[in-house]
Amino acid sequence: MGACRHGDKCSRIHNRPVLSQTILIPHMYLNPVAAPMIDAEGNPVEYDKKYLRDHFEEFYEDAFDELEKYGEIEELNVCDNVNEHLLGNVYVKFAEDDSAEKALTALANRYYGGRLLMPEFCPVTDFKDAACRQFEESECTRGGLCNFMHIKRISKSLRKALFKPKKKARRGSYSSSRSRSRSRSRSRDRGGKGKGKGKGSSTCYNCGERGHFSRDCPQKGGMGMITDGKSGGYGKGGGYGGGYGKGGGYDRYG
Repeated sequence: MGACRHGDKCSRIHNRPVLSQTILIPHMYLNPVAAPMIDAEGNPVEYDKKYLRDHFEEFYEDAFDELEKYGEIEELNVCDNVNEHLLGNVYVKFAEDDSAEKALTALANRYYGGRLLMPEFCPVTDFKDAACRQFEESECTRGGLCNFMHIKRISKSLRKALFKPKKKARRGSYSSSRSRSRSRSRSRDRGGKGKGKGKGSSTCYNCGERGHFSRDCPQKGGMGMITDGKSGGYGKGGGYGGGYGKGGGYDRYG
């Protein structure tokens, strides 16, 4: 489910499992490529690759931190497609069915970036057939409009930190090294054609304000922060405050 462009109107019968290791959270990742910023002249901002990578890995690590509260994660896949039915889709495969059930129950009717989360069980437990082979091997000729999953890649260091044993000790070292790296190069974080834009144009996933990353947020808490209202982090409000919540605002999970 989540990969058919016809949705509920499709003439084919799609299996809707009542329980699965995998849950789908449609449109959870706010992909900058799908909603480019506009400069003073009315032209779309060209994001550089480093900014896009940092933006995604910041989201990925924070999302992983929240989702692993419900159980061991075997796979966390995020779609890079920009077509409507796949845009920002997040697929989480847990080691156990009951972990997926806990996550689905906990995240239902909460908000992320002002968007209502509507998690559902997904029948896919092997993503090899659902993933686009062209995208995996080189570059897909259909681009972001391909109907097969373009699974966004994360760096080897982040994957090792998140998925390998004793990850907590390694993740502390990884996060601090990423923070130092960002501090050295924020003048190049966003923008192309030589017009690098630093942290002043970045948006915090925690509080929704511009000018800093969530790791440096004065409100702290990261995506794991639970708050009420529509203002940021994992909470029970909603909206664009940065997170999971049950009312609105950017709680990440609001």
